Amino acid sequence: MMRLLTGASPEETFEFLPLSIEAFGSTVLVEGTDRARSSCWVHAWTVSADGIITQVREYFDTSVTVTRVGSGDSSSSTSNVPNPHCLPVWQSRLPDRGRKSLPGLVLAI
Repeated sequence: MMRLLTGASPEETFEFLPLSIEAFGSTVLVEGTDRARSSCWVHAWTVSADGIITQVREYFDTSVTVTRVGSGDSSSSTSNVPNPHCLPVWQSRLPDRGRKSLPGLVLAI
């Protein structure tokens, strides 16, 4: 898929180097980079109760924030959180963040 998205030739190799693995309920996130740290990626897997991967999402050169969406009393308030029902639980830790601007994406779980 990366070759299709980036236009890389079949002769070019891309080695995925995982930097972190996190799990939130049925969602597993793996973030990594290439050896030169010039590109980054996030894979999000949805895993069923019996351990079968049922969905895979891949984000290439994109900053990902995972937000847990919950229900609750709308009258409750938290002073430093804009919406207490959408709490960020994970954010990409991108290599060399200052070198390039990347699109951002919020993944709700």
